[in-house]
Amino acid sequence: MPYDAFAHVETWVFDLDNTLYPPSARLFDLIEVRMTAWVMESLGVGQSEADRLRLQYWRDHGTTLAGLMREHGVDPHGYLHDVHDIPMDRLSPDPRLADRVRALPGRRIVYTNGSAPYAERVLEARGLSGIFDAIYGVEHADFHPKPDRAAFDRVFATDGLDTLRAAMFEDEPRNLAAPFEMGMKTVHVAPARHHAEHIEYHTDDLPHFLTALTA
Repeated sequence: MPYDAFAHVETWVFDLDNTLYPPSARLFDLIEVRMTAWVMESLGVGQSEADRLRLQYWRDHGTTLAGLMREHGVDPHGYLHDVHDIPMDRLSPDPRLADRVRALPGRRIVYTNGSAPYAERVLEARGLSGIFDAIYGVEHADFHPKPDRAAFDRVFATDGLDTLRAAMFEDEPRNLAAPFEMGMKTVHVAPARHHAEHIEYHTDDLPHFLTALTA
């Protein structure tokens, strides 16, 4: 593995869900339940239809929220607060991950399709508070979701990072396409490898991968 390929990286961008905590925590299951309930109440549909719309909007628009906004004019603020109002008891601190992220040279940021307040709660539960230089949620992208190129453009412009000197860590393969096009190093963080031109590296053990980068 040519880890020296990351020697030029000055900004390390991490997705949140299923990237900075393991998918086995199944935290998103709790969010999806609240998403379905929110769609049922707001659109006046049954559970099966709400589930269908939730998945369809995720496929077609990048996130359920983006579909609700574009198709129904939903106000995003109440939605984000409600669907992310979940307990964090499925998460536990990961000192090894904290040490490895802290050891990365340059700036470290979190960029999630969730909200920034939700990200802060997750980071606290994982023992990662105070390690990142910035935390960006979908609200910082004017509610444009990853994988939209416009979302990355907005967040990265706000941050001021140089994409040619940055790396992106992400569990969702399609969310790495735009970063790759922008010249970032792309790392897929997931149990199973996904083969695509825009995925340069894969790891199923993020702390181990970061250890090699900082050795």
